Amino acid sequence: MTQSIAAAALPQPFGDGFGRDPHAVYARLRAQGPVHRVALPDGSPVWLVTREAEVRQGLADPRLSVDKRHSGTGFKGFSLPPALDANLLNLDGADHLRLRRLVSQGFSARHVEGLRPQVRDAVDGLLGRLAARAGAEGRADVVAELARPLPLKVIGDLFAVPEADRDLFSGWVAAMLAPAGREELAGTIGLVHDFFVTLIARRRAAPGDDVLSGLIAARDDGDRLTEDELVSLAFLILMAGSENVQHQISGGLFTLLTHPEQLAALRARPELLPDAVEELLRYAHPNHQAIRRFATEPVEIAGVPIPAGDTVLLSLAAAHRDPARYDAPDRFDIGRADPGHLALGHGLHYCLGAPLARMQVGLALEALLWRLPGVRLAVPAAELPWASTFRFHALRELPVSVDVVAGGH
Repeated sequence: MTQSIAAAALPQPFGDGFGRDPHAVYARLRAQGPVHRVALPDGSPVWLVTREAEVRQGLADPRLSVDKRHSGTGFKGFSLPPALDANLLNLDGADHLRLRRLVSQGFSARHVEGLRPQVRDAVDGLLGRLAARAGAEGRADVVAELARPLPLKVIGDLFAVPEADRDLFSGWVAAMLAPAGREELAGTIGLVHDFFVTLIARRRAAPGDDVLSGLIAARDDGDRLTEDELVSLAFLILMAGSENVQHQISGGLFTLLTHPEQLAALRARPELLPDAVEELLRYAHPNHQAIRRFATEPVEIAGVPIPAGDTVLLSLAAAHRDPARYDAPDRFDIGRADPGHLALGHGLHYCLGAPLARMQVGLALEALLWRLPGVRLAVPAAELPWASTFRFHALRELPVSVDVVAGGH
């Protein structure tokens, strides 16, 4: 039997109904077992892991590699030119650790905390624009006015992108996240690659106090990043740091606005905001799956044999609603105080930018909830547009109205 025929006979859980209620699909799969052989929408056969214990174990299993060279057949994920592939999401073991040691010098806790004032300033500026639009037009889109531009501004500051280039830079990122087609995507990726090559050359000639300059200067026992590694890492920071933060801010606000009792509890006890951010990462994380893995050798997951070269998807969304791990997992509860979620990874590939992501989400929600106390959905929740694939579930727009615009900090 050929692979295409075999794949056609596999269950296809990511059909039309999935986008309407993905968690119902995951609940059914979890009840049936922890590991499933399924077909993706493009027909690619994969192993889907749905229970928290096995997902957590898989994230830390060195036999499940992110390196596409271990892929046999089936889904390989987002395809990039070779010059952009030398990043942390495509490397394991010693290669990954080497890059991580070098890159981490630009993302230390001290350095990230030092960014708080400028991140807060960025939030304040964007919130002022959002409030002005809502006041003038009766509504404003949180995605367009705050959630999307905030991480791009923060990354622009991290890389010291010249002000004259920032609108162009932001436009390219928007085109990559929602391309009109393959040709536009490939062309935009090429433009971003060329931009980073030029920016790195400028920063090497005239270094500053920014992350990109730090990456260029980073050494570890005399080792340094290659040119391709520098460009690849800059591209990874841009894409992962912009898309995930955008979706977490908009999805987080939506979740709070549609759970008024939790919103009231948070406003009554602002000190619960860090716990609320962690619960939002569990309950409303936009990414359904961790980055695809490939079995480097035959492995067993929960007694199910996985052949070498097969693709494995570890479902974060399914793991985060597993009743064997979380009490009443479908309940959004800011008092849960259980930070042991997998939204930012686990093991070797734990998100290097996690502190910066948490900071941006926390500061954005703090501003929206306390400086716009009358903020509410401008349309019924059922009418909001979502982008939903087997990979992620995120808002395209989040129109809100406000009654009162409170003063600044």
